[in-house]
Amino acid sequence: MEVILGSQSPRRRELMAGLDIPFRAISIDADESYPADLQAGDIPYYISRAKARAYEPNLTDGQLLITADTIVWLDGHMLGKPHDEADAVRMIKELRNKTHQVYTAVTLAQKGQPLETFVDRTDVTFGNLTDEEIENYVRQYRPLDKAGSYGVQEWIGYVACTAMNGSYFNVMGFPVHLVYKALKKRGF
Repeated sequence: MEVILGSQSPRRRELMAGLDIPFRAISIDADESYPADLQAGDIPYYISRAKARAYEPNLTDGQLLITADTIVWLDGHMLGKPHDEADAVRMIKELRNKTHQVYTAVTLAQKGQPLETFVDRTDVTFGNLTDEEIENYVRQYRPLDKAGSYGVQEWIGYVACTAMNGSYFNVMGFPVHLVYKALKKRGF
């Protein structure tokens, strides 16, 4: 069985490689919009499945596609990827001194079989950060490709993440423990 990771995320590629299961990564062009009434974990669930459906017609027998999507959820609203540096600074200012949720959905697709999707949640608490620290982080690390405008594996995670309940790797965007469990169930 050939495993295909439908993601260009360097973090997802790194985490998938850590499972020691051979795979190849591809880019999937999919519509990532979602119905306005979706909340929290239902959003990445919907988008992860949309990514899988976008590539599903290309699957052949003997291939397994894995897609994923991650969001940050704070006080009843989603923080996606920032539009620019100013938006990234705004998001991180919202996160400081609060607990937020990170939801990642993963979808597995095989030709002729129903999609399998699961969602993981991690609660993350940020301590205080000064405006200057936030601006320096955004300028230096340019987290414009990250949900919530931060990478927990970067400087900001070292100094601001004061508590976490759930998978650290889920916060990076790929709950490898659940991916491994799903692959093992399929005979990998």
